[in-house]
Amino acid sequence: MRDGDLKKTVETLRWIDNRLEMIDQRLLPHQFVYVSHESAAEVATSIRDMVIRGAPAIGVAAAYGVALEALRWRDQPAQEQRSALDEAFSVLSASRPTAVNLFWAIERMRVFCRNQSAADASSLAALVVAEAHRIYQEDIQINQSLGRFGAELLHDGDRVLTHCNAGALATAGHGTALGVIRSAVESGKKISVWADETRPFLQGARLTAWELMQDHIPVTLITDNMSGYLMSRGEIDRIIVGADRVAANGDVANKIGTYMVAVLAHRHRIPFYVASPLSTIDLAKASGADIPIEERAPCEVTGYGEQFWAPVGVSVRNPSFDVTPASLITGIITERGIVSAPDAGKIRQLFDL
Repeated sequence: MRDGDLKKTVETLRWIDNRLEMIDQRLLPHQFVYVSHESAAEVATSIRDMVIRGAPAIGVAAAYGVALEALRWRDQPAQEQRSALDEAFSVLSASRPTAVNLFWAIERMRVFCRNQSAADASSLAALVVAEAHRIYQEDIQINQSLGRFGAELLHDGDRVLTHCNAGALATAGHGTALGVIRSAVESGKKISVWADETRPFLQGARLTAWELMQDHIPVTLITDNMSGYLMSRGEIDRIIVGADRVAANGDVANKIGTYMVAVLAHRHRIPFYVASPLSTIDLAKASGADIPIEERAPCEVTGYGEQFWAPVGVSVRNPSFDVTPASLITGIITERGIVSAPDAGKIRQLFDL
């Protein structure tokens, strides 16, 4: 397989005629539909409603949301445009609380706009669009670099378990956890994947399985409560997951169920890796205890789509993420290399390079 054959199979976001189009991931795998956006408010709604998900992809989408708002006001006085951008920052920030890439991208765009204080509305719009394009391209390049580092950890013939979806669909392209797998396959290694279904939103069943099948990477779907059995039988060699936020001490917030997988991996002495760009590391949060955990609607647990299986009125908890302590993590794979047995000192060193 030639280098690059897998990189753009899935185009999660695309910019066409000054509009942002995103795959509606709620409809996959049975429908492949792009949703068009022309304002920051529309992008925020799509982030909140899970049209797009995955920390890096949410960050890129937010950057483009700011660009859309700048374009909407490009023919107005500069002060009115900047007021509209301030409102866009607020609307986008309120869309989802846990994935730190959202806030990282918004802050980068805020600082960028502030630094263009002399630009008129039309010029600022063009500059902001160009900056969003840079964030998009950088994300792909970061994922490819991260993937190359991570690929070195995988052996030919490895059977890798992943949880949720940390692939091209969760990023601007290539992916984080699945980017590691893609890079290993591109290097000639034969890798197969166990994808757990990832209740309650089924990102593994609907998205990871579909994405890997598009790339002809062998994948087997299991339910969330099967991984321990497979580990006990020696059928899982490595585990790689993504991250929505990494605290300064190396604790990792990721899709609910990740902590259980990490505990099982520790019990069975299976390497457990987290693939995370530096933009997902939040040095302002000392530990995982400081990371806000989003609670989503009860209907995601009581059914899916138009199908409901739980009794009406039953009490529901639906935390969307959990925290895996650094002590259970074999290593964090970043675009600057692999942090083995992560702790606060090693995480800090990543930013001091």
